[in-house]
Parts: sequence; structure tokens; C-alpha cells
Amino acid sequence: MSKAVPVPVPMPQRPGPRPSTTPTNPHTQLDQQPRDDQPRERLIGQIGTLPGVVWAGSMISVPGAQALTLPQGPAQGPPDAFMIGTEFAHLHPSPDQSLHLVLPPPTAEAAIEAGWAEQHPIARLGIISPGAVMVYAPRDAYEADIAAGLVRASYAYAIGAEPPITTGNERGH
Repeated sequence: MSKAVPVPVPMPQRPGPRPSTTPTNPHTQLDQQPRDDQPRERLIGQIGTLPGVVWAGSMISVPGAQALTLPQGPAQGPPDAFMIGTEFAHLHPSPDQSLHLVLPPPTAEAAIEAGWAEQHPIARLGIISPGAVMVYAPRDAYEADIAAGLVRASYAYAIGAEPPITTGNERGH
């Protein structure tokens, strides 16, 4: 098991070109999915026990999407930290395997600039939070660690805390 280290700012660059995605809803990733379930299992293993998170079917995504939600209550982050209700992130089922989540706008911008994410098309229109992004499907353990760090940042935003962006280990170490 690797130890967590902070993601450098700016974030490390995602290797290779961005995947193809749909320009409208449903916003899906069309290529560059992982060869097997190991990256998804690693990602879920890192985010599966976030304190207070309730896993449920997404109220806004495609059938089969798994949502990360917070229980209803007053101790939450800003309204812009959520996609709908208390849903701050969801994982798309196979074959897509990308994620949608809401990040603080500076974190979203860093993830987009580094090639890990793209702004949701509806966010570009100003209909939902500007921090709503698609995080591309992790293709290996390294990318699963980066995606998990982004989910933890989304969780921190949703609970009104500082985003602890961390990954497993940096590529090549």
C-alpha cells in the first residue's frame, strides 16, 4: 500500500491526449477507458469510507451511476458544492467509468488545465455550479489515485472543509 502524498500545485499533467466526450447530456466519455476493473476498484477502495457519505443511485445521472451524497442537514458546504440535493459526485457505470463531481472553482481549473477533467457542458452554460467537472476514467493505479484525490477535494468542498487533495504515489516513484 502506498502512502498518501500531496498533489503538487499545479497538478501533475495527465499523460496523453484528452479522451473524446459527448458535448451535451448525457455527458459521457467515449474512449480511453481502463482495460479492466482494477483502477475503478482502487478508486472505490480509497473513497468508499469517506465519513458521513451515503452511497446511492444518482438522482441526476445515467441509470447505474453510483452517487456520493451527504445526509440532509445544515452542516454542509456552499450550495455550489452540489449537483443536486446533497449529491456532490457520482461514478458512471461501464463502459464509461468517468466521474462527475463538483470542485471549488480554482481546483476545477487546475484539474482541467492539467488534463484530468473538463467542465460539464451545463456548467459552461451557467446552469449548474462552475466547479462541476467530468474527471476522466482512470486507466491505471496512478490515475485512480489522482481521481480519488479529486473526489476527496469534492467531499471537502461539500462539507465546508479545506480540500485535502492527495494521491497514492507519484508516477515513477
